[in-house]
Amino acid sequence: MCATSIHFLFCLTKSCNGSKIKKFLFYLLLCTISNTFSQVKLVSWNVENLGQSKSSSEITFMAKTLKNFDVVAIQEVVAGSGGAKAVAQLADELSRLGSKWDYVTSDPTSSSAYKTERYAFLWKTAVVKKMGKAWLEQKFTLEIDREPFYCTFDYQGKQFTLVNFHAITKNRQPETEIKYFKFLPDLYPNLNLIFVGDFNCPQSHSVFNPLKKMGYVPLLIGQKTTLKKQEKHGEYLHSEFDNMFYSPKVTQMNSGVILFYESFKTLAEARLVSDHIPIWMQFSLR
Repeated sequence: MCATSIHFLFCLTKSCNGSKIKKFLFYLLLCTISNTFSQVKLVSWNVENLGQSKSSSEITFMAKTLKNFDVVAIQEVVAGSGGAKAVAQLADELSRLGSKWDYVTSDPTSSSAYKTERYAFLWKTAVVKKMGKAWLEQKFTLEIDREPFYCTFDYQGKQFTLVNFHAITKNRQPETEIKYFKFLPDLYPNLNLIFVGDFNCPQSHSVFNPLKKMGYVPLLIGQKTTLKKQEKHGEYLHSEFDNMFYSPKVTQMNSGVILFYESFKTLAEARLVSDHIPIWMQFSLR
């Protein structure tokens, strides 16, 4: 509903004499405003080696960092059982902070040539509903070392599918994997895909041009997202690797990053949690 329509309803409630009608129209106005501005808050975070190496205090810190979001996409969950347990512990900690959370963890990726890992999604059950089963990409397992992990969510009757991805490192040329992303919208024509994760590649790279030509928009431009090992001249961040790419079916309302390292005395302490900062987007669905 447009601002003019909202203004009309507001004026109508002021001029109406019947108390019951006036209350009804006021309730309708509140519902309309709520539906007009209701949005999903999505955050993505490469949590370095999320598994047994993370202490309880570190996972509690992660939960407090993520609690105000509705959906969380995690990369770099360790492939062993400790990774799945750490995700369950994170979900439990989040649920202790006021809202009920659920989660799903992927099977280990099929890579045999590189480091196999898991992905994870966590979400507030009162805000979004998981639709069907989450799955690892099956078509490009030979071309992509850590194949993306998909999960579809329903928000107020509209659906979106997150494509969670962690590319190979920069020196191994992640563009050789990312180039296959241009095939995914046609592979899943009925899904509203949102690509999230650590691409180990800046959005300015030409490998993203096919997605951009399809209407996909990078969330962040020129935003560094990895932590330096040591602060230099007041600079704490190093590379522009983490991002999201969303389609015209998504209206991006707000975005940003979380400088969680500011809660620690040193970068070394912060890097015990992760060597990446979380990135986030607040959006509505068309």
